[in-house]
Amino acid sequence: MRGDIIFVEEHHKKAAQKIIPEIIERIKSKATRFIITVAGESGSGKSETGKAIADELERQGMKSVLLGQDDYFILPPRANDAKRREDPEWLGPHVEVKLDLLEQNLKDAIKGKNEITKPLVDYNKNTVEEETISLDGVKVVIAEGTYTSLLKNVDTKVFIAINRLDTLEHRQKRNRGNEVGDPFIERVLAMEHKIIAGHKQLADFVITKDYDVIVVK
Repeated sequence: MRGDIIFVEEHHKKAAQKIIPEIIERIKSKATRFIITVAGESGSGKSETGKAIADELERQGMKSVLLGQDDYFILPPRANDAKRREDPEWLGPHVEVKLDLLEQNLKDAIKGKNEITKPLVDYNKNTVEEETISLDGVKVVIAEGTYTSLLKNVDTKVFIAINRLDTLEHRQKRNRGNEVGDPFIERVLAMEHKIIAGHKQLADFVITKDYDVIVVK
């Protein structure tokens, strides 16, 4: 998402450095592109962890692209917030997000397409545009976002098991639209927590509150 603020810190890098060695041989041996998802609650560090994984792959000599679920919302940020406030049903992966389009983009990447066309949200302009991303030389596609554990065409799933209370400091740093402290937003985050609580069970790697990495066998 254009205009988003990403703080890649040492704990994000250390998590990536634990994850990549566990899967590097699988990545190398797979004939098609390798797909990784990074999921978790708002402010848990999904974007930062995804970027850290991409940076670690680059250090290993592998090119990747990072897709953010935030670009796949049907409505731009302020319009989506307004819709949530007027319609209690407007929340969740199959209502406000084009997960099917993200899934299709992953399928196209796996099939070997040289480029994909995807939405691009501009946070400051509050618009949804379109962009084409080159996949030339790309070996790994990383998709990060709250609901990305639900995607099917995935080789490795990472879940950050940090709840909305634990993420308060990070959300204050980011503070999109002064959302921190808004009672309505806090209720939305509580509902999102319930929606994705079970997604931890889908993960191959779980990142704990202390940003330790647990390998799920």
